[in-house]
Amino acid sequence: MHLNWFAFAVPLLLFFIGLEYLVAKWQRKSYFRFNSSVVNISVGIAERLLDSFTVGAFYFFYEYLHRHFAILDIKANAWGWIGLLIATDFVWYWYHRVAHEINLFWAVHVVHHQSEEFNYTVSARITVFQAVLRTGFWAILPIVGFPAEMITTVLLIHGLYPFFIHTRTIGKLGWLEYVMVTPSHHRVHHASNPQYLDKNYGDMFIIWDKLFGTFAEEQEEAVYGLTKQLDSHSFLWQHFHGLLELLVAVRRVTGWRPKLALLFGRPDAVDPTIREELEGQFLSADATGRSDAHNKSRRFRGYVVGQVAGTLLILFSFLLVEQYVSAYLQLLTALFILLTLINCGALLEQRHWVLYLEIGRVSILWLALYVTLGYPMLIISAYIGGLSLWVYFSGIQKRYFQLVYGLGATG
Repeated sequence: MHLNWFAFAVPLLLFFIGLEYLVAKWQRKSYFRFNSSVVNISVGIAERLLDSFTVGAFYFFYEYLHRHFAILDIKANAWGWIGLLIATDFVWYWYHRVAHEINLFWAVHVVHHQSEEFNYTVSARITVFQAVLRTGFWAILPIVGFPAEMITTVLLIHGLYPFFIHTRTIGKLGWLEYVMVTPSHHRVHHASNPQYLDKNYGDMFIIWDKLFGTFAEEQEEAVYGLTKQLDSHSFLWQHFHGLLELLVAVRRVTGWRPKLALLFGRPDAVDPTIREELEGQFLSADATGRSDAHNKSRRFRGYVVGQVAGTLLILFSFLLVEQYVSAYLQLLTALFILLTLINCGALLEQRHWVLYLEIGRVSILWLALYVTLGYPMLIISAYIGGLSLWVYFSGIQKRYFQLVYGLGATG
């Protein structure tokens, strides 16, 4: 049986998150918040899941470009590997800088900067949209002459390094500060302090920032997150608010030249009041009366942690044996995981419609069991269960909110 050993990256990264949490406790620092950590990990789970469907396409894309358009024939020797690592980081610097300075790219990259905390869970805040955009920039590498096998290998290494610089538990690192991107440098990058904005774009080497004038040294304590904080734990809103804001802004201007100027302009060109209008449209309705104090209850947190832990276990198992899973079951697994992640965000937001997600997840689970085990009775059970939920929905809804949110009524 051939297993995908890259699946073990999931428990490995969780180990380091746990280790950082313990170190923070030992330092008597409060670097983790429950809601933020859940949302950060949820975004990371979605990226890992969707990346499993796209990574092969990225590889063949690089291979196609190298086979048909390569200028040089670079070999996999020591100089080739070193050159590729440096070239990859150089391209990353410019992608990262563009992602902060052009609206069209910032609308996707903004997800990585939404957290008001800064710890290893923040490193998970990558979306599949960002992965697609980065691939467009890295497309220059096979055209230069680097083979697809080398590119994918270096990207794995290059993608692992940034995980370890998303922490507040590590101070300055002496002479490494002059060469490498350190946690100190990256804390500056994630800060919303005016003097820290649009600084330290480097991913592995800090030399690019020093060379192109975008370097800032960490001095005062950073304030993390956006200049206008998102103040929402919604999984969907965190992914799409930037794109929606840009869409509304573009629709409000007339003429294709102003529209293009806005799409490729700086983020501060987008009217900040648009987000407030969209929040009123998409976020204000259908809440139970949000109470962050309630989110501190042991029962509620246990329920949310159980969902996240179960999703991580499913993701790990899925990645480990992915090539043995049928396409239909892969689809059901992906839908179940994504619904669970949306569900976790809705729970943190205390939304009424969260129960519909619960019913949807159970339905997908029934279908997955039917596909796996082939028992016709599961279809019958699904029908009876769905009918029962419809008949007794109001009673189930009331009891559900009592158990999860501690509410005496549904509102």
